Amino acid sequence: MIRKISLKFLLGFILIFSISFVVLNQTVKESIRTSNQNLITTELVGLKNNSNVYVRQAFLINHFSNNELYFGEMAEELGKNLYHATGNSVGVYTVQGDLLFSTDKSAFLQLEKNDLVEAINGKTAYNIRSDENQTSVLFSYPVVIDGSKVGILRFSKDFTLLYQQSIRILNITLYITLAIFAAAFLFSYILSRHITLPLGKLARASSEVKNGNLDVRIQFKRKDEIGRLAGNFNDMIVQISQQIKIIQKDRDQLKELHEQEKRFFDNITHELKTPLTSILGYAELIKAKGERDPKFFEKGINHIIEESNRLHSMVLKLLEVSRRQSPILELEKIEAGSVLRDVCDSMAIRAGRFKKSIQVNIENELYVLAEENRVRQLFINLLDNAIKYSWAFSEITVKGFQTNGKILFTIDNKSDPLDADQLSKLFEPFYLVHSKHSEEGSVGLGLSIVKSIVDELKGSISVVFKDDHTTVTVEFNRLQLTKGVKSNG
Repeated sequence: MIRKISLKFLLGFILIFSISFVVLNQTVKESIRTSNQNLITTELVGLKNNSNVYVRQAFLINHFSNNELYFGEMAEELGKNLYHATGNSVGVYTVQGDLLFSTDKSAFLQLEKNDLVEAINGKTAYNIRSDENQTSVLFSYPVVIDGSKVGILRFSKDFTLLYQQSIRILNITLYITLAIFAAAFLFSYILSRHITLPLGKLARASSEVKNGNLDVRIQFKRKDEIGRLAGNFNDMIVQISQQIKIIQKDRDQLKELHEQEKRFFDNITHELKTPLTSILGYAELIKAKGERDPKFFEKGINHIIEESNRLHSMVLKLLEVSRRQSPILELEKIEAGSVLRDVCDSMAIRAGRFKKSIQVNIENELYVLAEENRVRQLFINLLDNAIKYSWAFSEITVKGFQTNGKILFTIDNKSDPLDADQLSKLFEPFYLVHSKHSEEGSVGLGLSIVKSIVDELKGSISVVFKDDHTTVTVEFNRLQLTKGVKSNG
């Protein structure tokens, strides 16, 4: 780990310093180049102004009707005088760019004539020419007398000294920058080593702790943050050792208090109540009118038998848990819509006792992979919850349909308002939303049981309150019928 961190620091420093050096070097070069150009421009503007003064004086002293002709006749004199006055090589050209006279023909024989071309077009221009040991500027501008272009003056001005001085400044700046960066790099590298070496020791010590060695300790003779980190690390190991001893003492007791088994006996009270209520309701109705309605008598007896079987199944599961045997769900392909219709039919009596009704709209062939009794238990709890907490004389709407490869079941009922905090706690065990309306004996486990069943079956459940309506939506993956898969319903 030491090498990796050190390498990252090293590569980071090299990258930062390299980029900084290139940027600084280019900035200095650009600054010097701009300064040189400004200085050259200033020099050439002065040269042009002085030359124009001399030429105008010459034309005023000896004025001819044809200024262009006169300019050609006085080209040699004009060039020599300007040479002595400015100290620069001078070339005198016609307006077409033909050389009339030059004080130094070698200075004007080069192939590059961009400045001269610009002057022929009536513009002022210059061209920088650099050799190995010399830098000169060719400067051309048209001579205009009384609004007419009479010729072109071209100067060759030496700026070798300026550029040599610029190179010396650039080299000095380069050496100073290299020295500063080298010192900064050395200091940064030493500082990074000063940080990474202790971190490496801390990493090795933490690996020892991870492997179970709690006797490791770190000793740093430092009073900075790393020293405090080492001290905190040692204190942490001491605390961990003490906590492990406490955990080892309590481990056997914690195993006996497994949360799932603890809650099962609370849940079974709630689960037994709903089928018993259904059995009692049908038994009372059969007693009242069973002899007069044989069809209803048979229907009621069948529901009593089904709920009795479910009670028997729950008792068996209770015995399994009491013997510490985890029941294994036997999943099969079932038609969940049919199960929900049956539950709605059986719960209709309970809803009627609360002066409420159930409206059912369920599609066919809503197949899911599940355990039928758990699905039935899920729907019973949801309907029981809707019956208890919906408004009196209201209608509970139950829907089942499929969309986009999913099967959705919704139970909608009018109810008192639910805020965001209540909605977030609905599936917590023993939580009662409307405690004042709760049925006697209710302990707030219905939706907690529903959530556990949905999770077992790899589904999802949500609750939304809007416009005085509470809507519970349960979603499962739709299962297609395939050969070799057991189906029911």
